Amino acid sequence: MSVVLGIDPGLASTGFGVLETNGNRVRRITDGVIRTPAGTDYGERLVMLYDGLREIVERHRPGEGAIEELYFSKNVRTAFPVAQARGVIILLLAQCKVPFEEYSPGAVKQAVAGHSRAQKEQVIRSVTMVLGLYDEPVNDHSADALAVALCHVQHAPVRAALARAAATR
Repeated sequence: MSVVLGIDPGLASTGFGVLETNGNRVRRITDGVIRTPAGTDYGERLVMLYDGLREIVERHRPGEGAIEELYFSKNVRTAFPVAQARGVIILLLAQCKVPFEEYSPGAVKQAVAGHSRAQKEQVIRSVTMVLGLYDEPVNDHSADALAVALCHVQHAPVRAALARAAATR
């Protein structure tokens, strides 16, 4: 049995999703969003993100983490706050000794919806269906975080094969 924490990073809203795997079975433990209010001191927002995520890590004790990679299309200015939030998240995971992998948005969408250009609604429906949920995730940020965790779970056999191959060298 393993617990996986998926994270959709952001400064205003960071989505999180916690899954439990047992063999081929995967179930949602929880999902949600850590919000930091606009207008609050920038440093304080990063502290709020750190504290909120630390509480989740301490409560659920994940053995692995998965983070969505930074993506921006046109506005570079919006990428900076997300990059700084990612830095705080990576620091926290390292301090808590939670090994993690990073996945591109396209890889996450491919893993859960079957194609890398899936829209938000498709990701939400796919996550709901794959996890057999009665209710949809809290919002699109938590759905994205669950999708990141599912992507990580689906890549586990490849990671294991690569580790075995590296060990035999």
